[in-house]
Amino acid sequence: MVRKSIRVSVDRSQSANYKLVAENFYKGAKLASDHDYFNAAGVLIVHAAIAYADALTIRYIGAKSKGEDHHEVITLLEEIFPLNDDRKKSLNHLNAIIEHKNAVSYSGDVYDKQDIDQLWKHLERFKSWAITLLK
Repeated sequence: MVRKSIRVSVDRSQSANYKLVAENFYKGAKLASDHDYFNAAGVLIVHAAIAYADALTIRYIGAKSKGEDHHEVITLLEEIFPLNDDRKKSLNHLNAIIEHKNAVSYSGDVYDKQDIDQLWKHLERFKSWAITLLK
């Protein structure tokens, strides 16, 4: 049984704004990482990925995931885009990033360069897929 995601309508023209927000988080994460603020970089990486995902869903269906469970955006992306190897790999990268949300933000875990380098790899791969679809 396929689970329907919880969503809220958003005017499709807002997709560009969400992409801009994603790019701001991305650049902020880079600055934070360059200055060894690794938890801050991690939080910004997570939010960049979510904003790229929202930009996609808004562009394609005029809606975004609603609620506290950020995994819902993955369900929504699965509903929008047909299953293929690129989608599967990209959503696995997004899932890996979202899995870090609570740890990097609220757990007291201290992230280091190695942790952020791994998150960057996931973000770069998800971002590449998202940007291709947002062109």
